[in-house]
Amino acid sequence: MAKVAVRRSARPIDLAAATLLAAALWLVLALGAMAQVSTIRSHGISTFGDLKYGPDYAHLDYVNPNAPKGGEISIWASGGFDSYNPYSIKGRAAALSSAPLESLLTGTSDEIGSAYGLLAESMEYPESRDWVIFTLRAEARFSDGSPLTAEDVLFSYELLRDKGLSSFRGVISQMIAGAEVLDPLHIKFTFMPDFPRRDVIQAAGGLPVFSKAEFTSSGRDLQETSNIPYIGSGPYVFDSADEGRRVVWRRNPDYWGQNLPINIGRNNFDRIRIEYFADYEAAFEGFKAGAYTFRNEASSLIWATRYNFPALNNGWVVKRELPNGNIGSGQSFVLNLRREKFQDPRVREALGLMFNFEWSNETLFYGIYARTTSFWDNSELAASGTPSPEELALLTPLADQLPPGVLTDPAVLPPTSGANQLDRANMRLAAALLDEAGWAVGADGMRRNARGETLVVEFLNESQSFDRVINPYVENLRAIGVDAVHNRVDDAQMTSRERSHDFDIVTDQLGQDYIPGSGLQQYFGSASTEDAFNTMGLQSPAVDALISNIEAADTRAEMTVAVQALDRVLRAYRFWVPQWFKDSHTVAYFDMYEHPETLPPYSLGELDFWWVNAEKAATLKAAGAF
Repeated sequence: MAKVAVRRSARPIDLAAATLLAAALWLVLALGAMAQVSTIRSHGISTFGDLKYGPDYAHLDYVNPNAPKGGEISIWASGGFDSYNPYSIKGRAAALSSAPLESLLTGTSDEIGSAYGLLAESMEYPESRDWVIFTLRAEARFSDGSPLTAEDVLFSYELLRDKGLSSFRGVISQMIAGAEVLDPLHIKFTFMPDFPRRDVIQAAGGLPVFSKAEFTSSGRDLQETSNIPYIGSGPYVFDSADEGRRVVWRRNPDYWGQNLPINIGRNNFDRIRIEYFADYEAAFEGFKAGAYTFRNEASSLIWATRYNFPALNNGWVVKRELPNGNIGSGQSFVLNLRREKFQDPRVREALGLMFNFEWSNETLFYGIYARTTSFWDNSELAASGTPSPEELALLTPLADQLPPGVLTDPAVLPPTSGANQLDRANMRLAAALLDEAGWAVGADGMRRNARGETLVVEFLNESQSFDRVINPYVENLRAIGVDAVHNRVDDAQMTSRERSHDFDIVTDQLGQDYIPGSGLQQYFGSASTEDAFNTMGLQSPAVDALISNIEAADTRAEMTVAVQALDRVLRAYRFWVPQWFKDSHTVAYFDMYEHPETLPPYSLGELDFWWVNAEKAATLKAAGAF
């Protein structure tokens, strides 16, 4: 694919004059507003407690402020791409297609729930958080050199509200009553009277900002695929691509924000290259051959047995485990509740009983994984034991809408299995549940319902490396009469069938945030069952109510209880068969990359704050390592 150049036809504004006018107007508006209500003016905002970084911070604690710029890092992605628009369900966007876009606020990797000014220099809001006025940085520019103004922010909000993904549109419409441009450098967001206030400012400030002029001049449609990368204000811009097999983003040497404290020591690579491979095995072989230079290894088999290739043995590649403080990924087999056969919870429980994690972990994964048990694994937000009195206060009013046992039993945990692939005790329990659910074993050994239909369960899979996990599971299910099949499809088919909800079971990652909010509606809310995020198609008034409790929590203690209650209920629905997670990053990379001695708890940051040692890179290149 040829390099794409995009030009803007909009006339530039006289920013100096606009800034003077903005200052005068802002003074009048601020004095008028403050005469009526006391406001908070700040460089950042925190959901709970104080900000870690004060207004005069020099750089983030976890970066190397003297990290050199230059060089390239390359990673891999699966399949291919045919678009540069990650905000549409149509097409498959190239990796990092959103990288050119920035937002008013941005988070850090060593705090939870804090956001600091990026495009916004500061924000002003009342203690009630009923509204917020963002002050944009006068120096903010798009990559074509044109100024980024409040008009672009307003345009972006309205674009996402009207044409974003449907679940995203729903959240924005519920949260934001409206936005208005006060002048080129000030925009005001007003929030809905009945929407919880805890995260509204961070959510509004986290919206990506598009160039209004680019959309106006090019006729872009956010809901359609696009072969033109976005013009944005971020540190990286589109460089080149190769027919869906490779995409390269390059650092913009004229990036307006490179000297901001939030950016010191970051965005260090001149180029970020993504190489596409057909499957996991091909990608590993590509890494061994030097086709790309950084790999976050997800296969325990490969990690344990196959890191013995020449590039590693002669010291070109290093293999390391680095700490990972993130919440577990929530990786699991997800059942499609839109299917009639999965409506009965006894069927779902029976299917879960037949996945033998213990055998898989010992036989296939060399014991390096822990079992996924919660949507908030590796955190205090995971439910445990029976409900606390505080949880019961939230759950009891919903008693008639909850799955059986939620109020009285310990939080649901996945079953434990024995050392053999087929656990006989779990097999008997699963068979009894299917019998009770009306799926009787026929003369051919297959289970059928009263209409004579077999219990067909298809595992839809795009990854060759998952064959060794799914095939034994299929064998176990067939042993109890379930007509289980494993269907491995290509990347395009997988994407199409997932988006159209044409599947029985897929693997997905349902792990959530440390401070969950409106995003829960996209994953689990009844209004999002036709969207991509709500994979299982869950519809539950009780879950909707518990999500509202989380959104409305004013303190960390209240939020923790509300999340534990939701976690307990979600697990009781048994729409997933939990897989596994690990609390470390298993990475391998060509020995030319360096990182701060102490990594932050919530990010590996290889594309963010690592850097290239130029001397080591030159030595490796001279040796023919890549």
